[in-house]
Amino acid sequence: MIEPFEVRIPEPAIADLRARLRATRWPEPATVDDWTQGVPLEFARELCRYWAEDYDFGLAGRVNAFPGFKTTVDGLGIHFLHVRSPEPDATPLVLTHGWPGSVVEFLDVLGPLTDPAAHGGDPADAFHVVAPSLPGFGWSDKPSSTGWNVERIARAWDELMGLIGYERYAAQGGDWGAGVTNVLAKVAPERVIAVHVNMASVPYDETKLGEPTAEEKAALGDLARFHTGGSAYSRQQGTRPQTIGYGLTDSPVAQATWIAEKFREWTDNDGSPESALSWRQMLDAISVYWFTGTAASSARIYWENKERDGSAVEVPSGISIFPHEIVRPSRRWAELRYTDLRWYEVLAKGGHFAAFEQPDVFVGQLRGFFRSLR
Repeated sequence: MIEPFEVRIPEPAIADLRARLRATRWPEPATVDDWTQGVPLEFARELCRYWAEDYDFGLAGRVNAFPGFKTTVDGLGIHFLHVRSPEPDATPLVLTHGWPGSVVEFLDVLGPLTDPAAHGGDPADAFHVVAPSLPGFGWSDKPSSTGWNVERIARAWDELMGLIGYERYAAQGGDWGAGVTNVLAKVAPERVIAVHVNMASVPYDETKLGEPTAEEKAALGDLARFHTGGSAYSRQQGTRPQTIGYGLTDSPVAQATWIAEKFREWTDNDGSPESALSWRQMLDAISVYWFTGTAASSARIYWENKERDGSAVEVPSGISIFPHEIVRPSRRWAELRYTDLRWYEVLAKGGHFAAFEQPDVFVGQLRGFFRSLR
């Protein structure tokens, strides 16, 4: 039922990508000299030149360095990495990515999480890590019918952990992965030991909290600016994922810039995303979408979740707030939803892609939170 799985990127697919990149029909530059109209032409051309000419296409090997598997859950093929710790008493942990993410985000944290002793840590902090690809993302199958919303994914993850043999487990996620993690606490509270998120979506309730503090006003202001000026991608993917999928699936430049824009907006950078993520990291992430042809199928997660689950998270919870995250609730604000909040820390650096941008800090946060539960 669970079979080994290796990522493969055939040489003809790489040759096709290079040919498409070299044949790009470029638009004229924007009429501004910043990112306010989207990805600047100069950045886009350099990113795509690097992809065609200098990028290390060893992505498959980088993913296959960790044990990969595939199994069928709720009628759909699910790909996942499963890295067992050498520590027999390690805590099972399901680690869930979001959009525009993939398991690639976690490659630098899998070693430290599963084998802390080999990375200067305490063996007692070890995890057995399961990192699935969301349905329609990466190497998981693409749903051919509707219904794969966050709750269905959470139930599939609970089934997956049982198939692997973990009766009780912890869960962590960011972006859509945080949504899945939160709902896991609702659908399997007797099996979920605790949850940790690095994106805690909680509406501000002035009737309960009163006037927001200066810190909360700043967070609310940033969130309002995101909704008015930075959420068009979400509206497009949430209403017409098929339409946007044609261009992204056919044009590597379209796919690259669609994702790179988010790396610029959501990472903690100095104005350009390569100060937060390397060219190779960004192109590893983009290449997953390109070579699996999952632009449309991954976009549908927005269409499937027009109504977002906001139910209370009642299991022991931890939240790490990175300063360039889209949503940054204060502790009292977060406690409106996370009713058993055991860990809350505001970090000095980092953004939306916590494990990708700040792997050491990310690992430290998970170790610290779960250590506090022992």
